[in-house]
Amino acid sequence: MKKIYLIISREFLERVRKKSFIIVTLLMPLFMIGIMVAPSLMMLYGTSDQKQVVVIDRSGRIADKLTSSAEILFVPEREMSKAEACNIYNEESGIFGVLYIGSDVEARDSVQLITNSSSSMMLEENIASQISAIVEHDKLLAYNIENLDEILSSVETHIELSTYLNDGTGEEETMESTSSGISYALGMILGMLLYMVIILYGQMVLTSVVEEKASRVIDVMVTSCSPFQLMMGKILGIAAVALTQIAIWALLIIAASKWLIPAVFSAEVTATNDAMMQALVGTLGDTGYIATLFAYVTLFILGGFLLYASLYAASGSAVDSVQDGQQFNTIIMLPIILSIIVMMSVFNDPNSPMAFWASMIPFTSPIVMIARIPFGIATWEIIVSLVALYLTFVFTTWLAAKIFRVGIFMHGKRPSWRELGQWIREK
Repeated sequence: MKKIYLIISREFLERVRKKSFIIVTLLMPLFMIGIMVAPSLMMLYGTSDQKQVVVIDRSGRIADKLTSSAEILFVPEREMSKAEACNIYNEESGIFGVLYIGSDVEARDSVQLITNSSSSMMLEENIASQISAIVEHDKLLAYNIENLDEILSSVETHIELSTYLNDGTGEEETMESTSSGISYALGMILGMLLYMVIILYGQMVLTSVVEEKASRVIDVMVTSCSPFQLMMGKILGIAAVALTQIAIWALLIIAASKWLIPAVFSAEVTATNDAMMQALVGTLGDTGYIATLFAYVTLFILGGFLLYASLYAASGSAVDSVQDGQQFNTIIMLPIILSIIVMMSVFNDPNSPMAFWASMIPFTSPIVMIARIPFGIATWEIIVSLVALYLTFVFTTWLAAKIFRVGIFMHGKRPSWRELGQWIREK
């Protein structure tokens, strides 16, 4: 254990002293909080200058009924042709663009927005939805229904759906409020975080083994320790680097949820009618939930890294360069890539059979399960997934050690799969 500890210390200190490690460790929590909070903040506070749009309406049905807003101002122009308007209201005029409406509104290419600068999806949707509503209203008027506007106004209804997690009481005060949008965002961020950690730190293991094997440093090191001790020292040393980074991220984000989030989101923001924003603030401000989430993240990152790091170590020991290791890396990467693909289906149905079994199979479970957890997965599923993950790590470590102890002494030839099988069978 003393020899393993010395190797762990060397691998750990070599990496945590780098400036890149310190910078990424400090900036990543801000980035994670930022990408979750920024969209809602932009919707609340992101205002742009009012855009003037000249309207040429050949149908005579639309221009006077378009409603201007803080984002767009409609200016009807009755006498000009489309060509004249485009010539006069060009980029130098300060007008955003020209909205041309043909005599038959419903005909193809009858409604055209000709802009002097880049448009936006929300602006185009605003214009299209207003014109659609006006045309639909005119069609209803054709049925000669008395007091049509009053009827439409009275039946217009907006339903706001509140989602809760059933606790058996049916009481709003005791049930936990949930949001699939927030769960989607958290699942995506955490799943991608695990993907990056496994890939980044797994490649570190491979690179470290390959470089020391190429420089014959390993040949010297194995005179003082066994190949298994060397492999475990490297894996656990780099695992310690990853855990240190995750622990710092967890502390910074938990501190932010306790003090920064309440300070940033003022009373008028939390009191807004934006249900998504309220759910986001509630989730990020729940220190206990954030701490629990990071506890699960740590367990799955550790298990996933240890499992794949043992395979990366075996791959690195079998080759003389990182380029030669791509033959084996492709096989190692396949289940990781599959995890990302399955993770996308989790957001449609986190309890589907595919999502369930992918979160139980150890080679895909770290990423898929951590993407499911924000949706409120049963605790027994998480425990079973973790047990299977760590048991598989024990097996892959034993398998990798068999390859590692032979591979580190092999130079000049990349082994075939058959030769790797022979190394595993050797006693």
